[in-house]
Amino acid sequence: MSTNVPSDLKYTETHEWVKVGKKDNIVTVGLTDYAQEELTDIVYLDLPKVGDEVEEGTECGVVESVKAANDIYAPVSGTVVEVNTAAVENPSLVNEEPYGKGWLFKIKMVDPKELDDLMSDSEYEEKLAEEDQGDDEEDEDEK
Repeated sequence: MSTNVPSDLKYTETHEWVKVGKKDNIVTVGLTDYAQEELTDIVYLDLPKVGDEVEEGTECGVVESVKAANDIYAPVSGTVVEVNTAAVENPSLVNEEPYGKGWLFKIKMVDPKELDDLMSDSEYEEKLAEEDQGDDEEDEDEK
């Protein structure tokens, strides 16, 4: 499986991506290409609301697909300053453009040092390779 992993983003263990803004400690958060491929057709998003306080590593939303429902985790602590209403109204944007029009929400960070806890693109690619290897082993067991 070929997954798009842009080099200008940071990544979480739970498959969210983070784009660091140029000012005011604001980051944009979305689901990775890998996550949207695994979920298949996304049909519903329950995102945090503007003004919500979120804490690094805690649940702050839900993404539902025809296949499963999964929690969305805050990659950093802070206040939600914007929510992508276009994606809420048309969740398939997350499948079509996970790194573009399918972004989820923006957070004004409390502590930019939390970005150090996130993975680089190469670290995230290594994680995906390990997960794919695990999936292959599970497939072999089912035969």
